[in-house]
Amino acid sequence: MKILLVEDEPGISSMICEGLEDAGYSVDTEEDGEKGLQTAIDGNYQLIILDVMLPSRDGWSICETLRLQRNRVPILMLTARDTVQDRVHGLDTGADDYMPKPFDFRELMARVRALIRRDKIHKSRTLRVADLEIDTLERKVRRAGEAIHLSHREYDLLYALAARPGAILTREMIQEGVWMNEDAFSNTVNVYVGMLRKKVDAGHDVKLIQTVRGIGYSIVAPGRGDSGSVEHDTTIAN
Repeated sequence: MKILLVEDEPGISSMICEGLEDAGYSVDTEEDGEKGLQTAIDGNYQLIILDVMLPSRDGWSICETLRLQRNRVPILMLTARDTVQDRVHGLDTGADDYMPKPFDFRELMARVRALIRRDKIHKSRTLRVADLEIDTLERKVRRAGEAIHLSHREYDLLYALAARPGAILTREMIQEGVWMNEDAFSNTVNVYVGMLRKKVDAGHDVKLIQTVRGIGYSIVAPGRGDSGSVEHDTTIAN
């Protein structure tokens, strides 16, 4: 299991690298942004841990460039820049998680395990709810055969709902567990659900995204039991 660490502070880099290797991971390190980007492009990594403030190229630019090249390796941003605006910018450029310095190494390891576990699920399953299909490898969505173009945050929300059909996700669960942003305004979730409905449900007689009044949101295929409303294609993608 290979991890790329792009961090220019030697003490932090050494501590993270030693801890990851003790946990059984193989770790490559870079201190320079340009070199880190090239290593990420050339290598075959299961996770990238990426500082924001780096020599020659910042972490936001690295993340954005990788996503534009359709590189979907999970990215954990690790940085002293901890404002809400910074975290939103990092997530909007395509990062999967954002952790501020200073940090507890146990939490870092928990986030590393969660991102790698989630990526394995993405690469091994196609989710289907009624005529909605989510290709978790390519992060592509279709309904009734028609492609639906979603933003990074819209996709994460739809995936979280479709992965547990019938389960209710509260606004807090979406903010903290799906977007990793506990400081988001409470109405932000409502806005994104509204945008997602326009893309997924508009023009279809069957509305998949349901509001559970006063609690949160769920996705259900009407006329079928919750346990049977999703199909998993477990063919491992090469």
